Amino acid sequence: MLERFADRQESLMRNRLSVIAACGLVFLWGCEDSEPETTQIPPTPVTTQRIVEAASEPGSWLTHGGNYQEQRYSDLTSISTDNVSGLELAWHFEFDTHRGQESTPLMIDGVIYVTSAWSKVFALDAATGELLWRFDPEVPKETGINACCDVVNRGAAYYAGKVFVGTIDGRLIAIDAATGEQAWSAVTVDQSRPYTITGAPRAAKGLVFIGNGGAEYGVRGYVSAYHVESGELAWRFYTVPGDGPDGAASDEVLAQLAAPTWHGNDYLEYGGGGTVWDAIVYDPELDQLYIGTGNGSPWDRALRSQDKGDNLFLSSVVALDPDTGTYLWHYQETPGETWDYTSTQQITLATLAIDGSTRQVLLHAPKNGFFYVLDRTNGQVISAEKFVPVNWAERIDVETGRPVEAPGARYEQEPFVSVVGGAGAHNWQPMSYSPQTGLVYLPVQQVPFVYTKQEGFEYLPGEWNLGVNLGDTPLPPGDDARAEIRAGLMGWLAAWDPVENREVWRVAHDGPWQGGTLATAGGLVFQGLTDHTFRAYDASQGSELWRFPTQDAIITAPISFAVNGTQYIAVTVGNGGGLPLTLPTFGDPAVTPNGRLLVFALGGTASLPALNLELPEPVLVEDFLRPEQSAEGFALYGRFCQSCHGIEALTAGVLPDLRRSPALADPELWRAIVLEGAFSPRGMVGFQGKITAEQTEVLRGYVAQQAARINPPAP
Repeated sequence: MLERFADRQESLMRNRLSVIAACGLVFLWGCEDSEPETTQIPPTPVTTQRIVEAASEPGSWLTHGGNYQEQRYSDLTSISTDNVSGLELAWHFEFDTHRGQESTPLMIDGVIYVTSAWSKVFALDAATGELLWRFDPEVPKETGINACCDVVNRGAAYYAGKVFVGTIDGRLIAIDAATGEQAWSAVTVDQSRPYTITGAPRAAKGLVFIGNGGAEYGVRGYVSAYHVESGELAWRFYTVPGDGPDGAASDEVLAQLAAPTWHGNDYLEYGGGGTVWDAIVYDPELDQLYIGTGNGSPWDRALRSQDKGDNLFLSSVVALDPDTGTYLWHYQETPGETWDYTSTQQITLATLAIDGSTRQVLLHAPKNGFFYVLDRTNGQVISAEKFVPVNWAERIDVETGRPVEAPGARYEQEPFVSVVGGAGAHNWQPMSYSPQTGLVYLPVQQVPFVYTKQEGFEYLPGEWNLGVNLGDTPLPPGDDARAEIRAGLMGWLAAWDPVENREVWRVAHDGPWQGGTLATAGGLVFQGLTDHTFRAYDASQGSELWRFPTQDAIITAPISFAVNGTQYIAVTVGNGGGLPLTLPTFGDPAVTPNGRLLVFALGGTASLPALNLELPEPVLVEDFLRPEQSAEGFALYGRFCQSCHGIEALTAGVLPDLRRSPALADPELWRAIVLEGAFSPRGMVGFQGKITAEQTEVLRGYVAQQAARINPPAP
């Protein structure tokens, strides 16, 4: 297989020759011979300069967002509003798991590089889908318990002949792009803490940049830069203060600027949060690196900082010197963050004409529900308008840059019902920007949440430590009540004008779950949904022009590329992530195949295999819980099971449906799995030392009750 890959790469090099005729082109080469001469020049290595010039090769997708501006826009026009109805499946590739698929593929010199769950990497022939190589970092499955939102991976970086991937267990790995062999590996986190990496690395100027996640569990955030050739650490920038200097690039600014905004010492134990789990963007025009930082740990500021201070650099956009990690400027979008309003969402760069001036801007739609346009030379707020009906703040004061908060929003005395919950008005699903239309295509969601202080909060290492009640109230019984809840969960695709600060059009979806977007010069916007469809819209007005049944949910964003003159659209397919794992479906989960990469072209002739997947019947056992144990079972399930297996066991089908597990009828097997960790090699850790054998049985009884609600036994 590797020999075929090498031969194929040589062929691709020949396809990119510079053909020089002798005498007729002396002004190019000064040729002396009378016979024509052909000089072979291999493809330009992927370096900073090649990515800067990405617009000159629209058939490639060189970096996570398509270019350093991360606009997720393709200049290809072969697929357009006139002919998109003829788009068909050209080929597909099936991964080896149905766990969450969030990867944005890369396409470089005829090869697609795509990641999958458990941080695996695949190299595929871009025209045919042939597997060229596969890399498995062999992540210990028990580390999946530290991933708040499934063992997903959002993509790789390519630079100087290497493919870079971050792993769930906190490593950054460099892979030889030609052979699929590991070049080097660096442990980027303290693996004794519940850190994870799900985000895509970025590379520029001979460095590869990577962040991490884990704030829900209690960690301290930072971003690191490694030398692409050696894997040696170049610099590190911490986003929240620690207990004294770290010998890092952040030491001075944390001491002088950030530390005075924190109070008490509790946050040192809790970690503080501020993890850089997604957005990292290099700006070649200004030679700056922008990072988006995450929520506080725990969420409630009263617990981590005596309910005082802005807590820098939580929920901020921070600009750094890419060579040294030195602080340049910051803008904090949610001061004193207390709602899980991360600012890690995609950062997009653009140059816009605003109020008669040409401005180099940064476009950002974080969780908190405001669309920000920042001057990226200094972080000044140009505009900030609501793109959902936000109620935690009335507005953003553009003079001060601070939100005007609504009374009671911090739930100091009473619960606060926010129309923008911790899931955010926009989460990690990428948005796109079209220079052709001047619009941002934004996947918007509205998932309300009731913020209530957690009384008697106790920090529990390795568990969720939010400081707010999460799933402490049972769902109301009855189909009507649940349908009302379901109706409150909304989502739509919004076309947003960042100059006029307004929504131009929207397409409503059934529920909040949806994928990211791709804009193209063919006048199109592509987006996948969790209703198992992939769609194309008119970029100017939002009318639907095409859809394809995908047999599974799409939550990530598509790309476009070209090989041998043919334009393709590619998207990874597979459910997963925070919302699908935790929010109830109020019905039977869909049975889905393994995740896939689907690739489309005009006149494609491939098809998906027919689905032949049956949903197992619920396992019905005798209700053996005493009435007083039901509440205990509910609490135990909420603490240990809900984040993976869904509220009240109402799973979305990504992870096993416990109501249909054969272990439910076998007390010994249930105990071996839940308590003793018999399935740890599969990613299901045991809770020995955290619950007792008796509590394990209470948990089994609670799940059995939920199973009986699916199809109650006859009286």
